[in-house]
Amino acid sequence: MQPRARTFRFGLLRPALLAGALLALAGSLIPASGQDGPARNAAVAIAADLASQGGTTRLVLTLSKPVEARAFVMERPDRAVIDLPEVNFQLGAEAGRRREGAVASFRYGLFAPGRSRIVVDLAGPAVVEAIETTRTREGATLVTIPFRRVERDAFRKASVAADPSPSAAKAPPPGEAADTRPLIVIDAGHGGIDPGAIAATGVYEKDIVFAFARALSERLEGSGRYRIAMTRDRDVFVPLADRVRIAREAKADLFVSIHADSISAAPQVKGATIYTGSEKATDGESARLAERENRADAAGGTDSGEGASDVADILQELTLRETRGFSAGFAGKLMGQLAPVMEMSAKPHREAGFKVLRSPDVPSVLVELGYLSSKSDLEKLQSEEWRMRVTGSMAKAIDLFFAGRATLSRPGPAAPRKAASIAPVSP
Repeated sequence: MQPRARTFRFGLLRPALLAGALLALAGSLIPASGQDGPARNAAVAIAADLASQGGTTRLVLTLSKPVEARAFVMERPDRAVIDLPEVNFQLGAEAGRRREGAVASFRYGLFAPGRSRIVVDLAGPAVVEAIETTRTREGATLVTIPFRRVERDAFRKASVAADPSPSAAKAPPPGEAADTRPLIVIDAGHGGIDPGAIAATGVYEKDIVFAFARALSERLEGSGRYRIAMTRDRDVFVPLADRVRIAREAKADLFVSIHADSISAAPQVKGATIYTGSEKATDGESARLAERENRADAAGGTDSGEGASDVADILQELTLRETRGFSAGFAGKLMGQLAPVMEMSAKPHREAGFKVLRSPDVPSVLVELGYLSSKSDLEKLQSEEWRMRVTGSMAKAIDLFFAGRATLSRPGPAAPRKAASIAPVSP
């Protein structure tokens, strides 16, 4: 006798109501022309079911229309990746958090413009069998993704070292007129399928840092002194190496990465910290934080090399030292401007091996605005008044950094009226 299957549903409505809800929801989510929002023709996902029977676990997605799904598996850690055209995920808050059979958890989101991705953390070696698509009587589409447990050797043979079709981030084409104002790249951490830290209230780091990065970008652009670019201009996943490449290919004069930490075991810890790059971390806490942040590519279903060997191939050690000197100098000015308007951590300037700080020729800092695990920090991070006060002080630090240093700026394309955005594009 086959063991009885167990099913867990992560959705908004019972099956009998899904078809009507899908039609209504799909219509309500179509944005007006020119507005930001989900793609006009994107399928809507309203439920996700997990069911186990024997050695197979099935993930069943309920969608508003058929989509083509492609899957592959990866080791270190064991993951299954399902690539889809852009999908508007409208699932319950608990979707993906429950362990069931071969599936430890899963996460989902926009991977690149026009592409969505589901990354499944596997409880053990498992392969993805043939994906099936069926239609219900009510008109909904069911996409069934089966995960079958296998031995390690079989899993290793089925796995790939990296995503066979990663997104490619590109800098904008050069314009006709040169603009010699300094170019600043603002990097909102995480995004898309990678939420970053999650507060007890359910707030995502990716959303908090994007709101802050956009406010900082608008303030700097409004001054008229700088050209501004963002590594992402929406809730989309950008690999770590692409963030660095965006700044280097655009010949940026400064790279500022925005993040927010979380330590659930120590809710009393709070305050902002500014990091600069180094092979040796200032302390164990900094090393652990850099290790967590450097796992962002794994969260998004991609792998990236360490990148440290690239430095020797690109620039001499002297150039790297000079760039790190500029980074440390900016960090000092940033601390001086931020300390009067926000609470700083016990060690406000630290060093660690963050991948996004490895550019050999672009001064770079990573700012941890605070802790999502701290109630007081979380309240401030969600305050528009606090955000405007802090971005104003950051803008002053940037003014001080570039004051009297015209030689640091590089000619570039004419700046558009609004802050430029450099986002990944699908291959």
